[in-house]
Amino acid sequence: MALTLSINGEPREIEADPETPLAYVLRNELGLKGTKIGCGLEQCGACMILADGAPFPSCAAPAASFAGKEITTIEGIASRPAGARVQAAFIAETAAQCGYCTAGLVVACTALLEANPSPTEDEAKSALAPNLCRCGAHPRVLRALARAAT
Repeated sequence: MALTLSINGEPREIEADPETPLAYVLRNELGLKGTKIGCGLEQCGACMILADGAPFPSCAAPAASFAGKEITTIEGIASRPAGARVQAAFIAETAAQCGYCTAGLVVACTALLEANPSPTEDEAKSALAPNLCRCGAHPRVLRALARAAT
């Protein structure tokens, strides 16, 4: 079935079952490999995207549920001022270790800064709670977020 989604500012028409999870559509149909599939249960944050500016896990949500929404993936995050700052701060703070969770964390940090340009550390921790980093880079991620906020 044909489905039109707005991804990174462009309308994209895809042929997929509308119940296919968005992360699979992004990766397999559109070649946007930055969105990772970690747990497949919306519990780790590796698949985080922005839907109308809000962070949303995409590994289990049907692609059709995003029709009419503006989707931003990690590939489009630098086009957002907060996203560009977050990416630069992640580099400056070496906030990625293995890199598997990094895209989801960058997306979540971008969403937080767009909603709250000067979050407290507690607000940052709360906003990033859905994102797991098994390498233990969370302290560096919090430093990067603080850098991007200033």
